[in-house]
Amino acid sequence: MTNKYQILLFYSYSVIKDLEDFKNKHHLFCIKNNIKGRIIISSEGINGTVSGLIKDCKKYINELKSNRIFSDIDFKIESHNKNAFNKINVRIKDEIVNSGIDDKNLINKKGEYIEPSDFKRIIKKVPNDVTVLDVRSNYEHKIGKFKNAMTLDINNFRDFPKKIYEIKKKVNKSNKIITYCTGGVKCEKASAFLKENGYDNVYQLHGGIIKYGIEEGGENFEGKCYVFDDRIVKDVNEINPEVIGKCYVTGEKTDRMVNCANVLCNKHFPLSANGAKKYKGCCSKYCLENGKVREFNGTGFYQKKLNGYNPYIGLEKK
Repeated sequence: MTNKYQILLFYSYSVIKDLEDFKNKHHLFCIKNNIKGRIIISSEGINGTVSGLIKDCKKYINELKSNRIFSDIDFKIESHNKNAFNKINVRIKDEIVNSGIDDKNLINKKGEYIEPSDFKRIIKKVPNDVTVLDVRSNYEHKIGKFKNAMTLDINNFRDFPKKIYEIKKKVNKSNKIITYCTGGVKCEKASAFLKENGYDNVYQLHGGIIKYGIEEGGENFEGKCYVFDDRIVKDVNEINPEVIGKCYVTGEKTDRMVNCANVLCNKHFPLSANGAKKYKGCCSKYCLENGKVREFNGTGFYQKKLNGYNPYIGLEKK
């Protein structure tokens, strides 16, 4: 059966002047064209993941590309059998990815792109003078990462700048560093920050893990890729896949990622079928017995509350 839906992952570091006006018009376009997903808008650009029917996704791509400031935007396009979101959410924030870096002009120092085809040759056997650096959070790289990549103990990308001293201890200034993340947006800032801190030979995987999987089959990506939609994780490697995730409860191998069933915890963690049975989708006995526990439905995905956000803003609900 042919998939009727698409999932679009994209970002663009571009100057958006009238944020409120752009946000409202963009939001209405999404509603009128049945586009659902999460979109962040900032004075520094746009970052989002959306989904919809193929014809509606084509309209969305054309709408963004028709705006000259987004004319070179790179969409990572995946086919899917259903919508990956239940609603549309367009928000204005200070940054399109929370980095903990105050200097917004730093992005101008970003590392050069390495295309997926070139990265594929490098990742097969990483030379001693090359460091492949995963700039994602713990819950992301614990369920999947590139073989022989260096990972960082961070809970959020905004903690990345604090790790520069650790990186300096482990990586020689003469080394070539190749950063990677899910779709590329974090690497733009991470690579620039590394160059600002004395690393001259810094590159970034163009389009991140998702583009690499689409174009090169994901070879030597171990585990699954954490994604920011209702799927939670997705297969990337079609060539030599391997499960690296370990169940938080039992320690056995698993590639399923969930949120703790306890509302007050909501931790991201790998969970096997046996682990799910033990604490009914919770990460621990404590979470099972304390607080509000949601019914575990097998997926471990729970729809987030909108916290006052109105997805129908600008339209009359019928």
